[in-house]
Amino acid sequence: MTRPRPSLPGLTARWTWRLLPSLAVIAIAAVCSPVYAQRAEDAARLTQLFDEYWNWVKREFPEFATYLGDDRYNDRLADMSPEAIARRKAYRRELSARLRAIDAGGLAGQDSDSVSLSVLRAQVEAQVRLNEFPTERMPVSQTGGPHIDLAFLIKSTPFRTAADYENYLKRLHALPIQLRQLEALMQQGATSGWVLPAIAIQRVPGQIDAWLSADITQIPAWRPFAEFPVGMSEAERTRLAAAGRRAITDDVVPAFRSLKAYVETTYLPGARKELGAATLPGGAAYYDALIAQQTTTSLSAKEIHEIGLAEVARISKSMDTTMRRTGFKGTPEEFIAFLHDDPRFYYTRAEDMLAGYRDIAKRADAELPKLFAELPRLPYGVRPMEALEGNNAEHYTSGSAQAGRAGYFEANTNDLRTRPKYNMETVLLHEAVPGHHLQTARAEELKGLPEFRKYAFFVAYTEGWALYAESLGEGMGFYTDPYSMYGHLSWEMVRACRLVIDTGIHAFGWDRRRAIVYLRDNAGINEAFATAEVDRYIVGPGQALGYKLGELKIKALRAKATAALGERFDLRRFHNALIDDGALPLPVLEHRIDAWIAAERARPHAAPTALAAPLQ
Repeated sequence: MTRPRPSLPGLTARWTWRLLPSLAVIAIAAVCSPVYAQRAEDAARLTQLFDEYWNWVKREFPEFATYLGDDRYNDRLADMSPEAIARRKAYRRELSARLRAIDAGGLAGQDSDSVSLSVLRAQVEAQVRLNEFPTERMPVSQTGGPHIDLAFLIKSTPFRTAADYENYLKRLHALPIQLRQLEALMQQGATSGWVLPAIAIQRVPGQIDAWLSADITQIPAWRPFAEFPVGMSEAERTRLAAAGRRAITDDVVPAFRSLKAYVETTYLPGARKELGAATLPGGAAYYDALIAQQTTTSLSAKEIHEIGLAEVARISKSMDTTMRRTGFKGTPEEFIAFLHDDPRFYYTRAEDMLAGYRDIAKRADAELPKLFAELPRLPYGVRPMEALEGNNAEHYTSGSAQAGRAGYFEANTNDLRTRPKYNMETVLLHEAVPGHHLQTARAEELKGLPEFRKYAFFVAYTEGWALYAESLGEGMGFYTDPYSMYGHLSWEMVRACRLVIDTGIHAFGWDRRRAIVYLRDNAGINEAFATAEVDRYIVGPGQALGYKLGELKIKALRAKATAALGERFDLRRFHNALIDDGALPLPVLEHRIDAWIAAERARPHAAPTALAAPLQ
């Protein structure tokens, strides 16, 4: 899972690019027909819109700007007042109308412009559709909200100078205002029926406790004051540490204490008993909008459910075959019990797990030149997840070359008995390389694109790519042990089960227990992790659908390109074609790969590089 840079209410994209109008087009337009002049005018309007939109995003969501390495807004938090939310929704509607008014056909000769227009239209129109529903009234859950996002924001904030600390202090002082705004939104949700299911968010008060420690040095907000930059004077350190202690004591702790009390005494007792998005006011239409946004397809819930069932049946056969390769003689149920109980499959120390992941990472790095014609430069690291997240899924946190910050795979070391060794190879390939880190780092380094496209985020593309990346492991020398292959298949099964469970809960009335048992028994994962996963699907309808649907599309495009190009097919060039436009809606991705196939046919023939292992 790639972690969106913090919860940005109403922001579903991650990024995009910057485009300058071609001097050649301008020159031609000056002497040629009105058609060329119109195209130049449209290109100029697009450039202005792209820049306007991206600056608006960073201004409205200052936490997001910090993640990107834009330090202009490091002293503030997003305004979550009703007026600010209404203003953002109005801007998106107006921007959508302006984008629709631009003739995409007139950009036919300017491919980058046309693709960028398609990407921004998809982002904005999906959000306008979702803005018809008051989703901002559900801002706090066990997987997101200020109690989780603030810790990640701190990790991404620069602390190089006294001014950086002063900006951070202003943010801490502003926290009570933002938390009161979020509490007011939650209360509006409670009175209007837009409230999360109680069973899925019962961990939230315990998570907030991380911000209420009696020992202030154990609160995440203190971390910047525990280690100052080299060269800062002792007097400055003393002053800033004292100011930090006051801000945490007077602002941070009371604000989180108030939020916890509200969640415990008011929100949870009044939360929904029903689970599915379809049970919300106008919920069926809401879930349809989420499916469209998260998958960038026109598939219905029923169609997705059927795809999931077919994938579960297919992967189950591979899991059974792999089980037999281990030499185990019992039933699949007995094999799963053996995997869960045998201590050989589990670390007993967090530092040993981290070392194991780092070893996998270095082996994966060495295989990348075989799979890509060009690679990104930004490095990545491996570090433990925040303890307050508990059994939440492992994830990747993006880096930023502009901010001088590496990307990080965040390993779950919170409960080692729920994280078996045989899953580690496939998890690392998904979250780091060739998965999330490689794709997002490459996008950030692309030249000639509007900035918003460098950071675009579409679940079906981004998570689909990372799941596809797992399938490359066998050709990279991984999964040689049958237990690791079983772990790889188990994780693919999790993604197939998501199609069944997400639609089951949100469209077809599944209860929580049915979903947990279905995931646990089919994927062979333990009860605690299955529970955390299902609760994640409950509070984030539709998000779980993008992984498998995106992966299936990418595999279909690879098969299409292989068949069309024959011996001309070059896997390294194909992989760069997949990632060198940044994240795209799946229909746009298919259009781009079709264009790449045509271009490859026209290239002078050269000996292709060796292919990785065939896809399953």
